[in-house]
Amino acid sequence: MTAQNSMAPVAPTTLEVTDRAALTATERVKQPAATAERKRTNRLAEDKRFKIFCGSANKPLAEEVCQFLGVPLGQTKLVSFSDGEIHFQLLENVRGADVFLVQPTSWPVETHIMELLIMIDALKRASAGRITVVIPYYGYARQDRKDRPRVAITSKLVADLLEKAGANRALLVDLHAAQIQGFFNIPVDHLFASPVLVGYFRDLNLTNFTVVSPDAGGVERARFFAQKLGAPLAIVDKRRTDINVTEVMNVIGDVQGRTCIILDDIVDTAGTLTKTVDALLKNGATDVYACASHAVLSGPAVERLAASNLKELVVTNTIPLRPEAAALDKIKVLSVAGLLGRAIESIHMETSVSSLFS
Repeated sequence: MTAQNSMAPVAPTTLEVTDRAALTATERVKQPAATAERKRTNRLAEDKRFKIFCGSANKPLAEEVCQFLGVPLGQTKLVSFSDGEIHFQLLENVRGADVFLVQPTSWPVETHIMELLIMIDALKRASAGRITVVIPYYGYARQDRKDRPRVAITSKLVADLLEKAGANRALLVDLHAAQIQGFFNIPVDHLFASPVLVGYFRDLNLTNFTVVSPDAGGVERARFFAQKLGAPLAIVDKRRTDINVTEVMNVIGDVQGRTCIILDDIVDTAGTLTKTVDALLKNGATDVYACASHAVLSGPAVERLAASNLKELVVTNTIPLRPEAAALDKIKVLSVAGLLGRAIESIHMETSVSSLFS
């Protein structure tokens, strides 16, 4: 009995504080993401077996997806015990329902992954018909192979955990490596944020510009982006000397007198990005923009960006910006709520999602 009393929920909770911080950061973005348009159909709103829930990692994005689809966000109770243990409860019936659970596994990564696993387990035990995990940012994706002795392949481990918890399907955005889809034994829909980013740069009406991949691993992603914009491609030869430590070597391609757009999937400490900016300017580039799907922006990232000669960093809202990043005028946030909303609708209605890849 004593043990049960010591585990009683308390308030305010760590998870609630994290959620409020994420919302505050989103609200403080100097150039906020455009609100997703509302769907002109009410077929999903009338479908009682279609439900969307979320955790604390990015509730504003989940709410925007629900607004796009014209459905309410599912009601839950998410608190933590005094020792930090997570408690989750569904506050509505999900028996036989097609459930979509929106939760990026961003900072704090371990908390949000554990939270996601607990929510999946609760849905499974409540007899949900199908559970689709919608993970706009897939944490631990960068450890996708044994690139040195005696290391873990954590992206495979997380996939196994999601399946074991009870996920039936996964919807992911811009994986660090596309082959991570093969780590899952359940259906995976892999979306790209490129259509959202391409649209933004088309509207800028830039002339005489080049798309730049900051490393050899991102060439395929950058080539697709360059083709959509009708621009040439350049590559930065990068050597990584340690975790989160890189040394820019050479620029492959013509950037002399041109505006450059650096494309990457993740901006973490911004070390690679700022060194790439310096290398491009040193090789004669006039202005340098950058865009990325996931704004992790950890450690000294904000300070590095503020001190750099980067003209603008364009990111999506797969991860909510922290307050210090949201206060930086160089950062522009675009919304992927419409992209996710269309994919969720297609999965539920069992129609093709391939049109969202272009």
